[in-house]
Amino acid sequence: MKKILSIALIAILGAAVFAAGKNEKKVVASTSWTAAFVDIAGVKTKDAIAPASLRHPPEYEITVSDIQKISKCDVFVFAGFERMMKTIGTSVGNVEMVKVRCDNSIENVSAECRKLAKIFGTEKECEKNLSEYISVITKAKADLEKKGYAGAKVFCNINQIYLAKDLGFEVADTFGPGPVTSEQIAKAKANDYVFIIDNVHNPVAQPLVEVSPESKYVIWRNFPEKVENKALLKVIQANINLVK
Repeated sequence: MKKILSIALIAILGAAVFAAGKNEKKVVASTSWTAAFVDIAGVKTKDAIAPASLRHPPEYEITVSDIQKISKCDVFVFAGFERMMKTIGTSVGNVEMVKVRCDNSIENVSAECRKLAKIFGTEKECEKNLSEYISVITKAKADLEKKGYAGAKVFCNINQIYLAKDLGFEVADTFGPGPVTSEQIAKAKANDYVFIIDNVHNPVAQPLVEVSPESKYVIWRNFPEKVENKALLKVIQANINLVK
C-alpha cells in the first residue's frame, strides 16, 4: 500500500511540476504594448525592454545589457516595427521569438493573445482576461449609442482607428502618422466630424483642430504607461473615458 501511495504521490508531484513549468517560462517583451498582450494571454511575470515612460517606445535604441536580458529569457515577444529589431533581427540564441500584431481591436487582441496563450499553456487565464476586455468595449459602445454617438463621424489618426471602429464610430477619414496635409486640413474645415482622434505617441492633429473648432479633440494612447496587470485594459478604459 505504501509503495502504491508513493508512486501515486510521485506522479502527482510530477504532473504539478510539469504544469507549473508550462506557466513559468521567462518572458521578455519589446515594449509595454507587446507586454500587455502577454499579460492578457495569462502570463503574470513579464518584462519589457523599451522603457514604458517613453512617448514613442518603438524608437528605443537597444543596449548590450538589453540583448543579454533577451538572450537569457525563454520567449521574446515583439511586434516587428521596433527599431531594436533592426539590431537583433529575429533570432537570438535559443530564445523563442514570437511576433504579434499590435492593434487594440477586439478581433486582433483575441487572436494574438490566444496564440500566445497556446505557447504559455495559459488558455484558461487568457479567455477570462479576454472576456473582461471585450466586455469593457461592448459596454462602452452601448453607452455611447445611448448618448447619440452611434455611427459618430470621426477624423482619426491611422494608429487609433481600431478602437474607434469597435466603439461604433464611423471612421470617415484618417491622417498620420506624418504631418497633416493641406488636403486633410481642407477636409477638417469642410466636414462635420464629431471627434478628431489623435495619437499621444506622435500627435499631429493640431492644424485640423484649429479649422474644426466644433469637433471634440481627443488624444488616445496605445502603449501602456506601465508594465503591469491589466495594462491594456487600463489604456482602453482611459481612451473610452475621453469620448464619453
